[in-house]
This record gives sequence, structure tokens and C-alpha cells, in this order.
Amino acid sequence: MADEKLTYEAARDELVAVVAKLESGGASLADSMALWKRGEELAKVCQEFLDGAKEQVAKAREEETAP
Repeated sequence: MADEKLTYEAARDELVAVVAKLESGGASLADSMALWKRGEELAKVCQEFLDGAKEQVAKAREEETAP
């Protein structure tokens, strides 16, 4: 699934699963590095969604207070 098609919830859920796998400690170094890289990608996707939501809220508040 392409990251640009992930919903916030799907990216967050996958990130939680990646973190759980990393915390379990059962992966090889190569697998751990791949998981870490994927986690970084997912965290970026989540942050972009959150930043967009924050912008929308700020814009809505500005519109409410505009004369």
C-alpha cells in the first residue's frame, strides 16, 4: 500500500505494530533496521496528517473570529 493512500488511522496502527515488533527484540539486526525505517516513514505520514488537521483548526478559528 502506498503511503500517500494510507489513512491516519492505518498509518498509526501499522506504526504501533512496528514499535511492538521492535520492542519484542526478536528480530535480526537487518529486520530491526528495516522496521525502524518503516516506523520513521509511518511517523512522518502521521505527522503530516496531524499538521494538516492543526492547520484546518487554526483556519476555522480565524474564520470564526474574522469580522
